[in-house]
Order: sequence, then structure tokens, then C-alpha cells
Amino acid sequence: MLWLEIMYGLLAAWLALYGLNSLLLTVIYVRLRRREPRAVPCPDAWPSVTVQLPIYNELHVAERAIAAAAALDYPRELLEVQVLDDSTDETTAIAQRATARWGQAGRNIQYIHRSVRAGFKAGALAEGLRHASGEILVIFDADFGPPPDFLRRIVPYFASEDVGCVQARWDHLNRDYSLLTQVQAVGIDGHFIIEQTARSRAGLFLNFNGSAGAWRRACIEDAGGWQGETLAEDLDLSYRAQLAGWRILFVPCLTVPAELPPQLDALRRQQSRWAQGSIQVARKLLPSLLRSQQPWPVKIEGAIHLTGYLAHPLLLLTLLLTLPMVLTNSHVFAFAPYFLSATVGPPLLYLAAQAERGSGWRRQLRLAPLLALLGTGLALNNTVAIARAFLGVKGEFQRTPKFGVTSVAEQWQSSSYALCCNPLVRYELLLAAFAVALALLARHSGVRAISYWLVVYALGYAYVAVMSLGQARWPGHRRVTPDDEREYPKGSQLRARSHVGCQHRR
Repeated sequence: MLWLEIMYGLLAAWLALYGLNSLLLTVIYVRLRRREPRAVPCPDAWPSVTVQLPIYNELHVAERAIAAAAALDYPRELLEVQVLDDSTDETTAIAQRATARWGQAGRNIQYIHRSVRAGFKAGALAEGLRHASGEILVIFDADFGPPPDFLRRIVPYFASEDVGCVQARWDHLNRDYSLLTQVQAVGIDGHFIIEQTARSRAGLFLNFNGSAGAWRRACIEDAGGWQGETLAEDLDLSYRAQLAGWRILFVPCLTVPAELPPQLDALRRQQSRWAQGSIQVARKLLPSLLRSQQPWPVKIEGAIHLTGYLAHPLLLLTLLLTLPMVLTNSHVFAFAPYFLSATVGPPLLYLAAQAERGSGWRRQLRLAPLLALLGTGLALNNTVAIARAFLGVKGEFQRTPKFGVTSVAEQWQSSSYALCCNPLVRYELLLAAFAVALALLARHSGVRAISYWLVVYALGYAYVAVMSLGQARWPGHRRVTPDDEREYPKGSQLRARSHVGCQHRR
């Protein structure tokens, strides 16, 4: 039994480390919040810019994305727009028509279509780079809507020769669409406003977030180019560039709004890709980071950054190991207050972000519990993704469905991109029931502090599972998409189970 107690203690301490790191980044942010990036004048000679729009099956937002890119205010002779389309549905025709229309209007815009999606998004960007003429490459995902002055505001930050990438802050097109999008917005605000700002201003490693950022072409080429061996090509290139001596700047005053997933299972897919991709990058680059000449604080913070998604399997394992601890009334629970104290880090980080936004942190306080439940409830989903990364399963880049919804009057449920109920739901319901039973057992055994923590587990798993099931029952026909074919092969039990919710919508 001693070895189980030691394992439980180590897992709880490891999990607490990520909570304490959130607190550390919040403290760094507070100390450096007035250290704004130095204002830079407009260059005497503007560099050439290529705007890249990687698109894959985005029929609801492709035309809007192309229009926003074509409307960017920049010297016409120095601006090139690339539509990098890997689509296999109606998006191809939409993108071709939009590209032709803007080309006839005098824009330098090219359409590049790949029939084989090799390397996924990294492959599309690498293909675009081969044909690009710009010294600066600016990337927007299809659901982003950059303001017209974006290029004139971001390009001057490349005045320093060692700046390889400049990342803008993500804002939200549909923040108030639903309670789910509001909760996601709080989480993303915490990452950008606090974490990215703190890392950037403290000289720590940070990442390009895949969209709403600009790269110096020389930096991409020097760092080894876009590589498709992970599902997080943005994080991969970011760390390779910084290990090669380039700097990444985060400029929080530059904002670009994007669409938040209104469907929970779309969020699941996004989180799964980010979790698997980040651990793939950690396995690939963590040894190089630790062997580098970077100061040890940079190495340690970089290691925590790359492995941040390990918090999810740690949450799951500590839940499962709590059963033998409760049954034996283990002495390890004496340390519970110290471990639980680390949980204040993430809520403080998110509240600090909302206070900085000026959105009224007291009003946003009501979303903090739901954000905690959402993060806890997605632990099984992300643990499965992380297991795939450790098992060496490369996986396919499953893009997050975009529905083009920006107001509550718009609906996504009948879209062909709407996902079927995830088969993990049944296991999440079992984990919720397990946590409830364990909480009652812990309370009966006199371990009240742990019982409250277990209730959070139960509510988190139940919240995610019930929302998935509820959204799967919306009316409307839903056909099987190419993504479904790959994720749930024809004839498989998982596919049959995953389409139960879809049948309710017919």
C-alpha cells in the first residue's frame, strides 16, 4: 500500500505544479503589465507581405475569410494573398469563385489547391511558402476576421532583425452566443492576456498560436520550415525558431476576432488535437530544449509549457487512485490542503485577464466554476489524445468545424459539419457516478476536504457528457462527412454508437 501512497502523492504534487505555475505567470504579469512592447515607427520602405489562408472544408466561412484578407490595407504592389485550399467539399467552388472575383478587382490573389492533404496544415503552409513572394508571411485561419489596418500595425514590429514572429491576441466573434462560448472566451483570454504576455515580457519561450500572427520568411527557413510530423505545427516551429536564436513577440494591443466552437463535441476535437500535438512536440523538442544554452528558468518554464496538457491524465489518475486512499484512510490526505491550495492559481489567472479586459471581473466571476467544470470534464477526452501521442500514433489533423455563427439568431445544428455525439460520453457518465460514490465514501470516512474536490470531478464529467448528449438531439438532417469516415470507419462499433445522437436529429 505504501507504493500506492507514494504514487498518489507524486501525482498530486505534479498536478499542483501546473496550478502553481498559473499563479507564477499571473504574478509575472502583474509585475510587468506596464512593460508594453516598444512602439515602433512605420518603416521607410514597407516589406513585401504574403497573407496565407489555409482552408479545409470551410463552406460557411471561406468567402468571409477571403474577403477580409483581400480588404487589408497595405501597399497593393507589396501584398499577395494565398488561398491554400485542401477542401474536399463545396468549399472548393466557393473559394475559387471568391478568389477569381477579387483577382478581377485588382488584388494579387492566388488559389492553390492540393488534391492530397500531405502534412495537413503544415503541408499547406509549406506548399504556399514555395510559391510566396513575401518577406513577411501572415497567417489567418478561416474563422478569423482581421481588421483592415492589421498589416500596417503588425509589420513594424519586425524592425528588430532578431524578431522572427509576432503574435496578435485572439478576440471573439461570438463570445455571447451561448454559455459555452462565454466560458471558452474566459479561458482563451486567460491564455493570451496573462500567459502569453507574461512569457513574452519575461523573456520566456512562447508559441505562435497558429493564426493571427506574422512570420519572417528567413526565420521559418532557418528553423527548418513547416513540418507535419506533429499535430501542433505552430508550437513545433515556435520552439525550433526560439532554439535557433529568434525571438517571438506577443502584442496584446493587436486583436483579431475569431469564432468559438458553439458545439461541445467541436471543442472536444479542438482540445484533442491541441493535447496530442503539444505532447508530440514535447517528445520531439524537450531534449533539445534541456540541452540548450538557455537559462534554467527558461528551460523549466518551457518544459512546463510543453507538457501542460499532462494535467488532464494527472486529474484522471488521481481520481482513480483516491479510492484505495479513502478505503485505507491514508495519511496522505494530511497533505491535501497543501495540494488543494495550488488550485487557486488558474481562477486568479482568468479573473486577472477579465479585469484587464475591463469586462467587469465580478460579472465574469460566475463563469469561473463552469470553466473549472469544463476543464475537469474534458480530462478523459484529452487523456485519450495524450495516450495516442505517447504510443506514437501520429493521427490525422481533425479540423475544428466552423459554422459562421456570430449571433444567437444563427443556428449551427443542421450544418453538415455538426459532429455526432462522442462515444466517450458513456465513460464520462461512469466517471461521474464513480466520483459521486467516492465522495459519499470519503464523507463517511471523515475526509470532507477530499469529498468536496470529488464533487467537482462528478459535476465536470456530468456537465460535459450531458451537454454532448443534449446537443446531439437537435432536429435536422446530418449526413456523414469525410471526417466521420476517417474517425469512425464504416462498419465499426464506434461509428454505430457515435451516430445514435444523429439519428435523433432526423
